[in-house]
Amino acid sequence: MKRRTVLQAGLGLGVGLPAVAALQENELDLAVNVLTKFSASGQVEAASLFVRQGTNVFTKSFGAATTVDAIFLLASISKPITVAAIMTLFDRREFRLDDAVRKFIPEFRGNGRDRITMRQLFTHISGLPDQLPENTKLRARHAELAEFVEGAIRTPLLFMPGSKYGYSSMAILLASEVARRISAKPVASLVEEQVFQPLGMKHSALGVGRLNPATLLRCQVEHAAPESGSGDPTTRDWDWNSDYWRNLGVPWGGAHGSAADVGRFLDAFLHPQHNLLRPETARMMIRNHNPPGIGARGLGFDLGSTGPKQSDKVFGHTGSTGTLCWADPTSDSMCVVLTTLPARALKPHPRDLASHHVAEAVGHVR
Repeated sequence: MKRRTVLQAGLGLGVGLPAVAALQENELDLAVNVLTKFSASGQVEAASLFVRQGTNVFTKSFGAATTVDAIFLLASISKPITVAAIMTLFDRREFRLDDAVRKFIPEFRGNGRDRITMRQLFTHISGLPDQLPENTKLRARHAELAEFVEGAIRTPLLFMPGSKYGYSSMAILLASEVARRISAKPVASLVEEQVFQPLGMKHSALGVGRLNPATLLRCQVEHAAPESGSGDPTTRDWDWNSDYWRNLGVPWGGAHGSAADVGRFLDAFLHPQHNLLRPETARMMIRNHNPPGIGARGLGFDLGSTGPKQSDKVFGHTGSTGTLCWADPTSDSMCVVLTTLPARALKPHPRDLASHHVAEAVGHVR
């Protein structure tokens, strides 16, 4: 990112924020108070907050996250990161958005599959399910990523491609399989080389990669999604905290990273340069590609569901491990909230409460 004024939370909001003209000090106070309260009570074991508007940055860590470089399991924030890596192949004209997936995966055909395009994989209108019916069995026996790919190729579609929206982790998996076949590289290597290294995301990896496993924060799997193991003692060797899952590096949810690194990623789309994608490709990723009447989605990005409500140009993503990120071109702002408390564990979730206050803080630009 460009050189910015960094306001470390340790200095105190009351000390730093009067110099930040656009940010609303009281709203950032409230965002920090939310995460402080829930981490102090133990409901959230660790959290990290990254806020940027214009050239001003505010960061703070909470609980077991003793540094702003603390590394969390990002869950589905992995999806736009993976898609960005895949789109570097688009920039090299290795595929087109309206290419049929079967062009690259010939065995992916029949029962409507022939109609599915790369664009539809990226925007969740392919008809593929979110998780495979055999997901739990695959994880319990420590299946390789290739077995998940095989399952996604043959699994029945839930609806005809392009007819409606259906959130699909398996669609992102198949898009990454196309990229693997084109590039002859594992998706984790492609993400490392094409996204993390160019953007200086030193505290991120798809899977564990070059990160020290001891630095990865524990997910609070209790009351989490079924695919996490939900705290069942019999699932500990394949849940979110297991060596198996951490190293598998699934392209739909296996990235680890820090809040500041996620901020670097968002900044590449707020201020496109040539160090990730062609600027026109970056801008294309954050506009709607779905037909009228179907939920708006960018390429890998969610659109308009988080952040300042007055802006329909907000892009970002959430993750089931308790993570959230968004960026708003209108106010030149972004927010990243990473926690270890699963998204379904508490309503309203602390990440959403903090995000709301940040949205209010950056939404009063004059």
